[in-house]
Amino acid sequence: MSGPLVVVGDTLLDIDVDGNADRLCPEAPVPVVDVGREWHRPGGAGLAARLAARSAADVVLVTALGGDEGGARLARLLAGEVELCALPLNGETVRKTRIRAAGQSVVRLDHGDGRAAHEPLDARTVSVLRGASAILVADYGRGVASHPQIRELLAETAAPVVWDPHPRGGPPVPGAALVTPNDSEAAKFAGASGTPEELAARLREEWAAEAVAVTVGSQGAVLADETGTRAIPVPHAARVPASVRPDTCGAGDRFASAVAAALHDGAALPDAVAAAVESAARFVAAGAATALSEPAEPIRPPEGLSGFELAERVRRRGGRVVATGGCFDILHPGHVTLLRRARELGDVLIVCVNSDESVRRLKGPGRPVVTAADRVRVLSALESVDAVVVFEESSPVEVLRTLRPDVWVKGGDYAGADLPEAEVIRESGGRVVLVPTVEGYSTTRLIETVSNG
Repeated sequence: MSGPLVVVGDTLLDIDVDGNADRLCPEAPVPVVDVGREWHRPGGAGLAARLAARSAADVVLVTALGGDEGGARLARLLAGEVELCALPLNGETVRKTRIRAAGQSVVRLDHGDGRAAHEPLDARTVSVLRGASAILVADYGRGVASHPQIRELLAETAAPVVWDPHPRGGPPVPGAALVTPNDSEAAKFAGASGTPEELAARLREEWAAEAVAVTVGSQGAVLADETGTRAIPVPHAARVPASVRPDTCGAGDRFASAVAAALHDGAALPDAVAAAVESAARFVAAGAATALSEPAEPIRPPEGLSGFELAERVRRRGGRVVATGGCFDILHPGHVTLLRRARELGDVLIVCVNSDESVRRLKGPGRPVVTAADRVRVLSALESVDAVVVFEESSPVEVLRTLRPDVWVKGGDYAGADLPEAEVIRESGGRVVLVPTVEGYSTTRLIETVSNG
């Protein structure tokens, strides 16, 4: 497709305040959260646009931004990832703040009353909407999707329109290619209970949409189109292990943005929905929206400390400790990508590396090819790695008991496995994040290729 993928909707500022809660308030039976760190990211249509940019090269966001500090912060967070067509905002930027302890939300605080001003669109915004190859409407009920001129342009476009509705927003424009409520939203929109299949079929008729996909969490989605209704499950390889406690924040945005990107690339609707189901599942496994957050004030990790000392120092300063582990025998681009993505999840990355004897037990007498001392030297030279810890056991469980990382990262090829270290991570209040692997790279395969000439 020649035109951009255009995302239309309300952008919010999402804030996560991480801390610890190990006591109750003396005045009331509520937890006291000792605040450690604050993280910011675009929410609503801003999050959908950033996610769409993972799948499409040319993404434009049509949204309303305020002139306050919240609006300026959103513009900085979005800069360089998507093109902005900013409408004026009446009122204060909406901020949604999650107070979290040990990775779990304790309470959410909402601030701001901003709504999009329904003023005439500028020429660039009109041109973008008319030239789009696909359009995603991320309606969060704050006035962008209900702008009369925008609705007229959406009704006229020949591009596929994916509409992610909101209970406080208006109905989708008739003829939308796909509307994507979750199961609880679908029941509210339909005004009645029913199975996801019944709700999808009913809403498709009510909204005069070409299709409706009702998302049902870890079960995938139910698609209703002109051929009938059918379930589209999460592929087994993309399922979150039972031992992992997932954060699903932003999963709906990932589903809708992946569908829109697939349609932008010319995929058939059922194939686009199937791809979006898998993308949303992998997004949740990789840490969901929190993985896209940026610290309000970056922490500079001190140098010259062991991995254990570094973890304790950063934790005391309210930072987020990330760890990953493996043999890392013959470093390749798949390793480098995993380490870079892991480092983006926190303030420091500590790599747990199998000793030579540990590698031999796991891989056989011919491994490792590179000794532990050299593997440590190479890993330590990477910008994404802050410290390396060598362990003798077959599993890093005992090291993790001492290290106590906030986030433990593994490659996405472990998605179907029950990780032995997941329990110890959970005991210390951390979470497991599965990062998609880079296809085509494997140390074992590289060694076999060299051995075979």
